[in-house]
Formats: sequence, C-alpha cells, structure tokens
Amino acid sequence: MTLSKFSHEIRNPIALIQSELQMLAASHPELSEDDDWYSIMENLEHIRDLLDDLSRYNNAERLSPVQTDIAALLRSIACSFRPALDYLGISLKTDIPESLPLLSLDQTKIRQALLNLLRNAQEAVQPSQGVISVSATQIPEGVCISICDNGCGITDEQLKEIFHPFITYKPSGTGLGLPVTKQIIEAHKGRLEVHSTSGLGTEFQVFLRG
Repeated sequence: MTLSKFSHEIRNPIALIQSELQMLAASHPELSEDDDWYSIMENLEHIRDLLDDLSRYNNAERLSPVQTDIAALLRSIACSFRPALDYLGISLKTDIPESLPLLSLDQTKIRQALLNLLRNAQEAVQPSQGVISVSATQIPEGVCISICDNGCGITDEQLKEIFHPFITYKPSGTGLGLPVTKQIIEAHKGRLEVHSTSGLGTEFQVFLRG
C-alpha cells in the first residue's frame, strides 16, 4: 500500500471521529471544558498533521516545473511570512537582489520547502530577541538561498539525524518537515546544506540549478 493510500485510509475514520466528538460536545457542552477533552482533540489534530506530512513526503518528488522569477518568489514568501514574525517580535531581514536567473521550478513545492525552513527558524529563536535572515545570491550553477537564525542551534549528534524521516526534537513535531524539504530540493537537482552551532544559530543553504 502506498503512503498516499495509507494516509487516505486513516484520514477518513479520523474525520468521522472528530465529527462525532463535535456532535457529542454540542449535546454535552460540559465535555469540552474537561482537560482530557482538550487532550483528545489535540492528539487528533496531531494525527491529521502527521497524515498531511506523510502525503507531502510521498509526493515531494512529483514536480510541475515552470520558468520562475526566483527573486520575486522569495520576496513573496518573505512578505507572506513577515506578519507572523512581527506578531512574535521576531526580526526578519532580507537581502534579495532585484533580479536573479530564471529557474525551472515547481513553485508550490519550492514555496513549501522554504516555508518549512522559515518555520524551523521561527521555532528555534526566542520571541522578541530572534533574528531571521533570508538572502539569495547568483552562483555559477544557479542560485544559493540562505536562511539563517540566531536561535538554539543544532548539536552535532542532531545534525546526523535531522533529515531522517520521523526524527524530531520538537514536542509536537512529526519529523517529516526537513525530509520533505530535502526531497523537494533534490527533486529539482539541487542540494540542501546546513551549518549550525549549538546555542548560537543555524544556517540552511538551498542550492538550485539554473
């Protein structure tokens, strides 16, 4: 059974359980005030998130590339992510040239990959003290995109495992965000590198070919 089929088969009963619980809460409002009720609903949401990530992981290599203005795409991604960072008091710095080489990309999946890296950076930094920077430069083979943060960093032991599926160091993580990101980038014939110092911060570099 493929991951997509597996995910679909589980998603349907989960949706039914959630609907039935919502109907139960409508008839008995006191249930939703119980701490155990919140825990049940939170765990169901976690299962749905895991199923979504499984689907992304299974489909990461299926691309629909088009000629893309990567500079414009990066500015759009930064603009869409900035309000969430502003709310948390996290500074977002950008250094994106006015023009970069056109690249053949699946825009939806590259956006997903870069947003994954930005979310990782957001979760690594301290609100009101965090700084995240996004920069891009033209290189001989294409474009290098850098996403840096001044967060908690990644230990040497963690660096050995962060791209392995289902390995996570977050309380509610699925362990599929970085593997999906790596798959998407490699499906574009690019590569993903990470440099980190525990306690000081992390830099992810995305190399995309022209």
